[in-house]
Amino acid sequence: MSTESESTTIDQLRVVRHADRQSLGQAAGQEIAAFLRERLGEQANVRVVFAAAPSQNETLATLVAAEGIDWSRVVAFHMDEYVGLAIDATQRFSRYLREQLFDRVQPGRVELIGVEHSLATLADAEVECQRYAGLLTEAPIDLVCLGIGENGHIAFNDPPVADFDDSLAVKPVELDLACRQQQVNDGCFPTLNAVPTHAVTLTIPTLVRAERMVCAVPGPTKREAVAGVLAGPVSTACPATILRTHAGCTLHVDADSCPQLS
Repeated sequence: MSTESESTTIDQLRVVRHADRQSLGQAAGQEIAAFLRERLGEQANVRVVFAAAPSQNETLATLVAAEGIDWSRVVAFHMDEYVGLAIDATQRFSRYLREQLFDRVQPGRVELIGVEHSLATLADAEVECQRYAGLLTEAPIDLVCLGIGENGHIAFNDPPVADFDDSLAVKPVELDLACRQQQVNDGCFPTLNAVPTHAVTLTIPTLVRAERMVCAVPGPTKREAVAGVLAGPVSTACPATILRTHAGCTLHVDADSCPQLS
């Protein structure tokens, strides 16, 4: 198979198909790094939202290794977190991002969901959503680094709860069965019953309001979702189809998640 990438544009979405997962991660990470360097040359700081999932491993590793980024001027957020997990649970997304990125590059400011403030109950989640929404809306978000779920979700905006016109910036949600099963498929939880039933998520309007979006989606388990994004109608039945309306978004796929672009 050729190692060359190929690209196309579907509606407003730029789609780049790579030969394999590693080359996808390198390209996505390099795109994020280039944007950060450019934007830091123009303004005092850059506000970035990061996804936490095994699908982002190669992208984040490339970003960690990138040179010329003044991380002290980066304000970092993450896009979702489980409700009801112990503060020291290995599956927490805040922990993943600290281990994979934040502890390695030391952003100047890191805002985590449910670490300083409890997410033990849904009542806690409601309070934390309001607090985190306040932080997100202090200034525009420059960049969102994300993936797509097996059910087509972005962040934890699963089809039953996704709303393209959501009035909230952050909200508590009940997780779709397919979404919970993905966490088992990814090796994050041993059984479906171990996966929390609820989470806190940034809403779709919060995500797509960012000027730039870089979306990394490798692997065969994402093939159906990617096909829906590229060929289906823009609909909350596949929430990630909203990316087709964003002129500043690049979707990186590989041969496993997208056998062909046509």
